[in-house]
Amino acid sequence: MPVTDEDAMEFLKEFQLAIEGIDAIGISAHNISIALPMFIPGFGIAWGGFTAWSTGFAFSALATTVPTLSQIPPLALLYLSPFGVMELVAYSIGMSRSFILMQTILKKKSIKLELTPTAIEIGIVIALLLAGGFIEFMMIEEFSDLQLPS
Repeated sequence: MPVTDEDAMEFLKEFQLAIEGIDAIGISAHNISIALPMFIPGFGIAWGGFTAWSTGFAFSALATTVPTLSQIPPLALLYLSPFGVMELVAYSIGMSRSFILMQTILKKKSIKLELTPTAIEIGIVIALLLAGGFIEFMMIEEFSDLQLPS
């Protein structure tokens, strides 16, 4: 989606303030707080769609201010970063479980049979996002000397 220069700069300023002083646990907690609502029957699918849109907006804002990024397909960045793949897998697990739970409810079946697999998947998602948060933090630290245009 197209982003104006003003909107892009405003977004990046807010983003830089939001991540100031963040550590691996903070990144992980943020990503987990995004992922857990994706397990809510029905709602998780919509939440996942909104999250995908927000990520696309963030990339557009970056591409607007860093022209080199506009030459790289957004999905390539996602697939080339280990934490991006981990987040994609984690969010996909949550959204698919949301669909399965919604389907179980609509078919008026007992949801009790879905509790154990759901708990296991939540554990997997938390583990993925914890590991991804540490990897992302290490990459942020590695590239922290790079400055965005003012």
